[in-house]
Amino acid sequence: MNHKALKSALSHFEQKDGQLLVNGHLVAEIAEEYSTPLYIYDSSFLSGRHKMLRKMLPQDLEITYAVKANPNAQVLRILGKLYDGVDIASRGEMVKALKVGIPAQQMSFTGPGKSSAELEYAIKLGIGSISVENEREIEHIRTICEQNDLSANILIRVNPDFELARSGMKMGGGPKQFGIDSEKVPALVSSLKNAKRTRLRGIHIFSGSQNLVADAIVETFEKIIDYACSLSATTQIPLDIVNLGGGFGIPYYFNDSDLDLSAVGAGLRQVLANAKKNLPGTRFKIELGRYIVGESGMYVGKILYRKESRGEIFIIIDGGLHHHLAASGNFGQKMVHRPMPITIANALDNPIEKVNVVGALCTPLDTFGTNVELPRAKEGDLVVVLNSGAYGFSASPLGFLSHNPPKEVVL
Repeated sequence: MNHKALKSALSHFEQKDGQLLVNGHLVAEIAEEYSTPLYIYDSSFLSGRHKMLRKMLPQDLEITYAVKANPNAQVLRILGKLYDGVDIASRGEMVKALKVGIPAQQMSFTGPGKSSAELEYAIKLGIGSISVENEREIEHIRTICEQNDLSANILIRVNPDFELARSGMKMGGGPKQFGIDSEKVPALVSSLKNAKRTRLRGIHIFSGSQNLVADAIVETFEKIIDYACSLSATTQIPLDIVNLGGGFGIPYYFNDSDLDLSAVGAGLRQVLANAKKNLPGTRFKIELGRYIVGESGMYVGKILYRKESRGEIFIIIDGGLHHHLAASGNFGQKMVHRPMPITIANALDNPIEKVNVVGALCTPLDTFGTNVELPRAKEGDLVVVLNSGAYGFSASPLGFLSHNPPKEVVL
C-alpha cells in the first residue's frame, strides 16, 4: 500500500475477513445497529494514546486536552480522567466539562473573543486560569473580580515574533488576533506585578498546529522557553506556568508520515533540563487535541448510489460535508488535505478502482475525494473516513439542508 496516511490510520484498528473492526466490533454491525451516517470513536485508542504520550514525553511535563478537538461527552469523560486538565474556549465547553465531572480548577480558558459574561461565569466558578489575549480583557477581569470580591489566575497569551515552521495553521508571528505581541508583554507583566485581583501566573504561547516534523516542534518549544527565560529575567518576576501550546499533527494526506513522538520527547527532555536552570520553579505544560483524539475516530456513510457519468464512477453516500467539513476539504487545505484516509469498511480486500466519493447535498463542494483509489464497492456498502476523531462532528455545518445530524458512538 503506497498511501502512507491510510496505512497508518488502518493500523489502529483490527481487520477480519476483509472487514474493519472497532474495539472488537465489526463496523458493518455497528452501522446496522445505529444506522448511518455516524461517527465511531474507539475508547481503547484513547487510553493507548495516553500511555504512549506519558511514556515518550518528560514525566514532569503536564498534558492537557483541548476540548474543541472533540467535545463529545463520553470522550470528554474518558479524557478528563486521563490528563492533567482541559483547555476550553467557551462557556459551552466549560459546561460540558463540568457535566462530566472535570473540576473548574483543572481548566484553562483561552480564545481571542471571550465575552464579559463568559469571563464572569468562569471566575465565579474558580477556573484554574484564563489566558488573556488583549489588554482590555484584563480590565474586564479586574472589574469582575472587584465587583464580586474575587481574584483570578491569568496567563498572558503571547503572540511571538516566530511561528511553528511547516505547520498546517499559523497561530503566532506577524499580526494576529491571537495573543499580545511579544514586544508589549514585558511592560504589561511589570504592570501586573502587584495586582491583587489579577494574579499573573505565567505565559501561554501557541504558535501553530498540525505539524508532523519533530525537529520543528522541538525548535519552537525551545524558542518559547528562551522567550520565557528572557521575560522572567527582564521583569524579575517568576513564572509559575509556561504553556508551550501543542501543534502535534496526525497523517491525513497520502504521503504524510507519522510524527516521531520519541524524537519530540527526547528533544523536550533536553529543552526542559536547560530551562530549569533559569526557571527552577516553573511548571511546563502542553495542550493537545487532534493528536489525542483524531486517530480514534471514523466517519461512516452508506453508499446510496453507484453512478457513472461520462466515463467516471461516482459513489454517493448518505452523509456529506454538513457532517464532516474537513473531509470535504473545506476546513482549510493547509490543515487537512483532501482526501482524508478513506476506504470501504466491509470490503477491504476487493480489487481497487478509481472513483469519486460525494455526499448527498446539492452542492459541488460536497466531495470527499476525486479519482480516489478504493476497494470496489456497491450500493449498501460502507464508506469510512478514518482519522475523523477531531474537528469532525462539532466543526461542521450540521444544520445545512436540515438533514438529521450523524450519531456518535463510543466503543
